[in-house]
Amino acid sequence: MNNILIHPTYFPSISHFVAMAQADSITLEMDDNFQKQTNRNRMMIYSPNGIQLLNIPIKHTKEAHQKTKDVKLETAFDWQKQHFKSLEAAYRTSPFFEYFEDAITPIFTKKHTFLMDLNLETMDIVSKCLAMPFEYKQTAEYFHDAPDFKDLRNLANGKKDTAVFDPYTQVFGEKHGYLNNLSILDLLFNEGRYALDYLKKQTL
Repeated sequence: MNNILIHPTYFPSISHFVAMAQADSITLEMDDNFQKQTNRNRMMIYSPNGIQLLNIPIKHTKEAHQKTKDVKLETAFDWQKQHFKSLEAAYRTSPFFEYFEDAITPIFTKKHTFLMDLNLETMDIVSKCLAMPFEYKQTAEYFHDAPDFKDLRNLANGKKDTAVFDPYTQVFGEKHGYLNNLSILDLLFNEGRYALDYLKKQTL
């Protein structure tokens, strides 16, 4: 049985969705401590100038360790407007942006309080766009080692995620070449209904 353990992240990387598309069961890590500079609160897209990092600002606390599920979004910045403008600049001319635009727009208009709720919603929305079931369990406590699972929690840290996938056509590919393992939105906007087949054929 391919039972995977992963972190909920913001419009996760393609590697996350490769793992999910091929899994027999999905368990989401809900009890980890928040780590900065990971995909928990950021995604990578293919902008007209190459890779662009979209970060969600979070409220910082005086606590040394804060659970990811307790992290709140910083509302002093209109990051949603900025992120959607960046997505438009990157993907407006892609084959499937307009097809999925209405599905993803709520993420950039709805006000979430907690990062975790936002991340879960992005994963749910994309799964629906892919026509992929998104059924999952949640951890009740944190374990450093998880022998009962295929532990893929490291995929939340882009620097530790070394997966390489088959190239597909990208909007600015002729200008900057193929960029590997970006946010799932890159695959969705470029491949549309073929994206799920692509995910099932990749090797993680």
